[in-house]
Amino acid sequence: MNADPAHGELREGDARYLLIRDDSLMGIFQRLAEPARSEALRAFAESVAQFGGRSAARYAVDDPTQFLGAVAAKAGELGWGEWRFSRDSTGELLLEVRNSPFAHGHGPSAAPVCAAITGMLRAVAGRVFAAPAESEENICAATGEMACRFVARRGKIPP
Repeated sequence: MNADPAHGELREGDARYLLIRDDSLMGIFQRLAEPARSEALRAFAESVAQFGGRSAARYAVDDPTQFLGAVAAKAGELGWGEWRFSRDSTGELLLEVRNSPFAHGHGPSAAPVCAAITGMLRAVAGRVFAAPAESEENICAATGEMACRFVARRGKIPP
């Protein structure tokens, strides 16, 4: 990550980043009524899958374990929480995230709010599976759980 305070930029390669308070970002979603809130979270996931997937491509290596390790390390460096990947017996890719900035920034919620992680997991899983993937958040710290849990599987990407 390269900071250029004179030009007001934070970059990694051609990707430009910005720092923003987690509650400033997630406050957008808190302020939306349904169904706009769910639609905005889905759009957030789609955007991260597309653009965050470009960043994940930079860490791609042939060994999926090394790739997932690099993604988990970068997630921590970027403040996206503590990521731990695993696989289940069916081959699904599982992700547990402790200290999600999205859940923290949103605060209590009746439904999962970590759409950005869902989108990034879809992009990462697509590389691991070498095929389109879908992902979802099954458990969210914003609903009172200790950690967020996600699953990704081979499959058609939702429209």
